[in-house]
Amino acid sequence: MLVAALALMLQTATAPAPAPAPSPAPEAARLGRELAATGPLATVLPMIAEKETGEMLADHSDWSEADRAAFRATARRVYADGRDRLIAAIGAGYAKRLSVADLKTLLAAARSKAAGRRRAVEPMVIAEAMQSLGQLDFKGDVRKAWCAAGGRDCPLN
Repeated sequence: MLVAALALMLQTATAPAPAPAPSPAPEAARLGRELAATGPLATVLPMIAEKETGEMLADHSDWSEADRAAFRATARRVYADGRDRLIAAIGAGYAKRLSVADLKTLLAAARSKAAGRRRAVEPMVIAEAMQSLGQLDFKGDVRKAWCAAGGRDCPLN
């Protein structure tokens, strides 16, 4: 459920592609990665990885503790690689689209005590919000609304 919401966010949050820009300066690239590492997605990724690792392990209750530990170690490696690639990609996007001055200003805000406290509670806040919303099915909800409005290609219309 949470993964589906994040995937939808990632699919729909893409801005129109601007004209190709030159590669960002090394400073901008570094600042972009650092900013990406403070963002909401980076904050909730550990929670998602832990949840999904637990779900996969639940399917294998017959595994020994050594197998379970080895599986967790594999999951941590896969998570770290995926997180690094995601942070690099988001950071590159920031570096291409924001000035060095903007990146520095945003990082100053991200380094504040208040921002740190927000990051500390963000995974819990998001998990609580997702639980309170229940099952989210964007495609299904759109189909239902479309068909309820008499849209074409609906099974009941």
